[in-house]
Amino acid sequence: MRRFTDLAADDSTTALIINVITAVGQFQRDLQNELTAEGIAAAEAEGRYRGRHPALTGTKLQEVRAAYRDQGTSIAALAREHGVSRVAVRTALADLLPDQKIPHQQQADPAL
Repeated sequence: MRRFTDLAADDSTTALIINVITAVGQFQRDLQNELTAEGIAAAEAEGRYRGRHPALTGTKLQEVRAAYRDQGTSIAALAREHGVSRVAVRTALADLLPDQKIPHQQQADPAL
């Protein structure tokens, strides 16, 4: 600790050291960003990026929606029947459920 010098000093050696450390840090950040972009592109090409696949798709989805809409089957019963969670059923029925807020939409404040 005795040889620690003030990094705010105005000599050229200190300026060079600070510039080199800064350049190495920026290089490391740029390299990390490139590798992240490559990894995302590879994952998207394989279809593994942007979250989980829906639990209910295709004919199962149509069956669940029809049973809820036409027969009034409960969400819990649909989940048991199709072997998925109640949340998966709610996600599949999102536009059919009453009093559900649509995500990512801002509602106007009636007081304004």
